[in-house]
Amino acid sequence: DVQLQACGGGVVQAGGSLRLSCEASGFDFDDYAIGWFRQAPGKEREGLSCISKGPGSTYYTQPVKGRFITSRDSAKKTVYLQMNSLKPEDTAIYYCNSQIQGRDYWGQGTEVTVSS
Repeated sequence: DVQLQACGGGVVQAGGSLRLSCEASGFDFDDYAIGWFRQAPGKEREGLSCISKGPGSTYYTQPVKGRFITSRDSAKKTVYLQMNSLKPEDTAIYYCNSQIQGRDYWGQGTEVTVSS
């Protein structure tokens, strides 16, 4: 079974950093892109970043460009989201995602709270 397990969330002060991890299993990790999304209370889920398959080209949306970095480790079948210069508006539940053979798979979410 395809599984994506996200972890690494927590409470951090504004300006701080956190690294999220998304461990993948049940599919050929190197063959698929992995994205990160978040959903803040009362808001729609928004896309943040994507890392392509293989060597991994990276893409970021404007709210996180220049502050967040995504990377992948094939040996560990894990994708990371390094979050720097965190702001209170980054408070949300963070999810990893992959589209595999036309189907969306989501991790269970990990909560990030940024205090001012």
